[in-house]
Amino acid sequence: MPDTIHAVSFSPAGKTKKVVSHFANLLGEALALPVKEDSFTLPAERERVRSYGEDDLVVFGVPTYAGRIPNKALPFVQELFRAECTKTVAIVTFGNRSFDNALAELVYELKNNGFHVIGAAAVVCAHSFAQIGTGRPDANDRKLLAELAKSVADTLKDDTLKKGHTAEAPSLHVPGGEPPWEYYQPHGIDGEKTVFLKAKPVVDPALCDRCGICAAACPMGSIPSDAPDTTTGICIKCQACVKLCPHAARSFDDAAYLSHKAMLEQTFSRPAVTQIFSLQTSA
Repeated sequence: MPDTIHAVSFSPAGKTKKVVSHFANLLGEALALPVKEDSFTLPAERERVRSYGEDDLVVFGVPTYAGRIPNKALPFVQELFRAECTKTVAIVTFGNRSFDNALAELVYELKNNGFHVIGAAAVVCAHSFAQIGTGRPDANDRKLLAELAKSVADTLKDDTLKKGHTAEAPSLHVPGGEPPWEYYQPHGIDGEKTVFLKAKPVVDPALCDRCGICAAACPMGSIPSDAPDTTTGICIKCQACVKLCPHAARSFDDAAYLSHKAMLEQTFSRPAVTQIFSLQTSA
C-alpha cells in the first residue's frame, strides 16, 4: 500500500489542478493517506526531475488542447517524471467538446515513464475561452470521481497490486487508440478549417497598470516581468493572463480565433459526459 499521494498537474487556468486536487483528496480520505500538491505549470516548477517509487501514489492531470496533451507541455510530461511501478491515476480535463486522444496519450506517456496506471478519468470543465461547459465539473461529475476513487482504493487493497506483483495486474483500457495521434483541427463559424497558432493577446494600454500578475501566471514565461504589457514568446491560448488580469486589460482579437470560438459555442453547447475507467471495469 502506498504511503503518500502526489497530486501532480499542469494547469495554466487552474481548472485541472482543482480536479486533480479534489480527486487526490478523495483518495486520501479513502486510504487515510496524506496528499502532497505538485504543479509543473510554471517555468520555475519545471527545473527538476521528479522520481517516484512503489511507496508513492500519483494522481497526474493535464488539460486537453486540440484533442491531445498540450503540445508545448508534452515534453514536460516525457522528461520531468520517472517512476518504478508507481501506481497512478491519469486525469485529463476537456472543455465540453471532446477529450479525443488526450487520455490515451497521457496513459501511454505515463507507462513509458514507468508508472502503473490503475485508474483514469476524462472530466468535463468549462472551456478555456468559449462559453461552453459553464459550471462543470458539476455534482454528477463529482459523483463519478467519487466512484472512481472508491474503485481505485479497492484496487489498491487487492493482493495483485502489492509490491512486486504489479506485472500480474490487468492492463487499463481507455479510448483513443495507439500512436501516432492527430490533433483536432479547429474550424471557423463558416465550417472551414482555421489556424490561429500565432494569435496572442492584445493589451489595452489605458487599462494595463503593469502590475505583473499576467507575467507571473504565464506557463510559457512569455510575458516579460519588466514589460507585462507585451507577449514576446509562445502563447498556448490558456487564458491565464486574460482571466487573472484585475483590470481586463488583455483580450484576443484574432479573427480566426474568434471564429473558432463562435463555432464551438454554436456546435458544442450540449453537455458532454465525464468518463471514468478503472482496472475493475477493464478486467
